[in-house]
Amino acid sequence: MTKILTGGVGKTEVAQTVNTLGLDGLETTVSNDMDAAMKFRAGQADYYLGTCHTGAGASLGVLVGLLGQPLCHTFGRSVPTPDEVAGLLADGKKVFGFAIDQIDVIAPIMARAIAARPTP
Repeated sequence: MTKILTGGVGKTEVAQTVNTLGLDGLETTVSNDMDAAMKFRAGQADYYLGTCHTGAGASLGVLVGLLGQPLCHTFGRSVPTPDEVAGLLADGKKVFGFAIDQIDVIAPIMARAIAARPTP
């Protein structure tokens, strides 16, 4: 089971969006940045999807600080393609930030790309 934590201002909406897709093998939990960082360090989470108003990283600040930039990526105001997300996942990114007003577009792209990967 792949564990996805959601955080930031739209954390509940992201979890609901991912859950309504009905993808097998994904477990989504509403969280926050500090709790998520601790769960990553303890090996209790696989991915984090965080939202803020700009998508530029406010929901990832603690995770970047504690886990390091190489694991994190922010989309800002851009909407990634499925291939771009697959590439980021292949490069080892596990923590993602995007804008709250793009949840309905980006969360499904992220969830489908994560579900398509082998279980960590």
